[in-house]
Amino acid sequence: MTNSSVRIVSLIPGGTEILAKLGLASAIVGRSHECDYPPEIQNRPICTQPRLNSNAKSGDIHDEVNNLLQSALSIYQIKTDVLEELQPTHIITQDQCDVCAVSFHEVEKAVASLIHSSPEIISLQPNVLQDIWTDIERVGNVFNVDSVKILENLEARVKICQQRIQGLSLTELPAVACIEWTDPLMTAANWIPELVNLAGGQSLFSVTGKPSPQLEWETLIATNPDVIIFMPCGFDLNRTRTEAQVLTQRPEWQKLHATKSGRVYITDGNSYFNRPGPRLVDSLEILAEILHPEIFEYGYKGTAWELL
Repeated sequence: MTNSSVRIVSLIPGGTEILAKLGLASAIVGRSHECDYPPEIQNRPICTQPRLNSNAKSGDIHDEVNNLLQSALSIYQIKTDVLEELQPTHIITQDQCDVCAVSFHEVEKAVASLIHSSPEIISLQPNVLQDIWTDIERVGNVFNVDSVKILENLEARVKICQQRIQGLSLTELPAVACIEWTDPLMTAANWIPELVNLAGGQSLFSVTGKPSPQLEWETLIATNPDVIIFMPCGFDLNRTRTEAQVLTQRPEWQKLHATKSGRVYITDGNSYFNRPGPRLVDSLEILAEILHPEIFEYGYKGTAWELL
């Protein structure tokens, strides 16, 4: 199949970003309602819609998600009529998190109902940084695109971070809590603990490669991290600031070491951190800049992160 006859529908933002990085943006004919980067794909038809109100409060979103999952309903619907019209040759999806994007089962069901096409489903399942490299290589192989230089460049940026923090002593590596959701309180996991450690921090509460765990408020207070970074899934800087301020109203908040030393940060968790694609390397650089401003200055401050 030549690249001109390839018609890709990407149902996951990280997948869309991988395709674009591989130079395949022009082959994308449809996207999910969350695929918004790079900007040139924003005019592509939208093939999914959420069954919940993403503008609701964090606690309400959480309850709605649980209700949908308990009713064995996917959180997102696929617009099969749009899919039918687009006649894709390939669909990129994921099998990692039913809350992050359309479930794999839902995609299989939609594809089975198509009359005019039988697209190949490429399912990504990233849990750690190495999986992202593997996904980029795998997607490259499917479409006969050489990913070697792209991967070398991404890995080189990771190595630069590692080399620059090598001289730091253990006492110079702050204990870091990354907050992925505020109600209920959850800490970021999967590749995030790995990124924190690569950026010269010591990740608290979460295990690399595992799902994000809930965190008791009392545990956060008792552990008293050096640094707290908010990176809620799906929220930009402004929305993150609003969410974080709910927690800062609690009386114990002022006693925290991170609060007293002015080391509480908000990030754009939607563009970075929660998207398993090439921009996880940007996310690493953002963390490095937050944790060690004396060593790193990439220029992300003000757009990707701010002080709370």
